[in-house]
Amino acid sequence: MQETEKSKFINSVLGPIDINTLGFTLSHEHVLTASAGLGISYPKLIDKNDLISRATKEFIKLKSSGIDSIIDVTTMDLGRDVEILREVSINSQVNIICATGTWRDIPRSFWYLQPSQIAELYIDEINKGIDQTQIKAGIIKVANDSEGITKEGEIILKSASITCKETGVPISTHSYARDKVGLDQIRIFNSENIDMNKVYIGHSNDSTDVDYLEDIIQNGAWLGLDRLPGRNPDWKKRADVTFQLINRGLEDKIMLGHDWNYKSLISNLSEQERQSTNPEGFLFIKNKFIPLLQSMGVSEKSIRKIMIHNPRNFFS
Repeated sequence: MQETEKSKFINSVLGPIDINTLGFTLSHEHVLTASAGLGISYPKLIDKNDLISRATKEFIKLKSSGIDSIIDVTTMDLGRDVEILREVSINSQVNIICATGTWRDIPRSFWYLQPSQIAELYIDEINKGIDQTQIKAGIIKVANDSEGITKEGEIILKSASITCKETGVPISTHSYARDKVGLDQIRIFNSENIDMNKVYIGHSNDSTDVDYLEDIIQNGAWLGLDRLPGRNPDWKKRADVTFQLINRGLEDKIMLGHDWNYKSLISNLSEQERQSTNPEGFLFIKNKFIPLLQSMGVSEKSIRKIMIHNPRNFFS
């Protein structure tokens, strides 16, 4: 993309869209999570037509409830299927931004490559398309969990950094907030001279350490409060943390999401058990979390900033 286009348009699964059409945006979600190649090698495990049909019905509900866009941060190693995302987006009119990058299941083949070699692959998924389609990525996903930043994890962070600098496409991370891994990610990104305004540190609301969360923002990154409802801490405590951050004047750098999966083949819970943990699904923020924030005194202006203006500014 040319520089003028970067500031106005982003890749969606249906092609470039104006950032002003993003509207109410969920910052970290998944339509399907599985394992790399599972749907191709073992199609009995994923009935694509049935999944598209059922997910479309769900996304039509989202659109009618005022949700305009989701950022689907499913990568190749997490079972990404961009054709499913395209069909759901076409049928529901919900914008879906899909991801390049690598989650926690880093392919062994990547362990021995240079970051620049992996970055070439990511860049192609942004500029040319994913899996021999013309569907292009609009976000770069990386992940570091309780193990911290391993040797292989650092290779991926550096690959994402090269990709971000080359394309202008921002980075979304999976982090382990309880051990402040977000700050470790920021350290690597700073060493690679990344514009921190293009970095989103995800799963940050797994921590109730508001000072740590403010540190992420003070380092220039965006704060992803994107595990909702969540378990430990529970969603009401997560709302309290969000309220504290807003009271500190940090609402300009906060985004909300669920990290919800419409269908997951990597969960240790049955589908029924998983649904029982969050009957609202992708509508939990709309139906439960925002009303609680409003009852605590958060203004409609702040809600609109977090859900509409901040995602747009992140991508611009």
